[in-house]
Amino acid sequence: MLVLTRGKGQKIMIGNDIVLTVVEVNGDQVRLGVDAPSDISVYREEIYLSIKAQNEAASKESLSAEDWGAISSSILNKKR
Repeated sequence: MLVLTRGKGQKIMIGNDIVLTVVEVNGDQVRLGVDAPSDISVYREEIYLSIKAQNEAASKESLSAEDWGAISSSILNKKR
């Protein structure tokens, strides 16, 4: 893990497209601004873990042929 020290208003670059900005420091809390391309999802860790768990649970559920047909139709209609 890379550990950096930054102050209010200072930035961290991740690759060429992502910028983290220290917006505010208040005691033991730091507010960060994230500037990233719209095709990159940015989540707080607890939200990310919840989404991941829900996706894993959903992938373990068995779908009927009717469900698969509805999913396929939905995907095909979005491509048009």
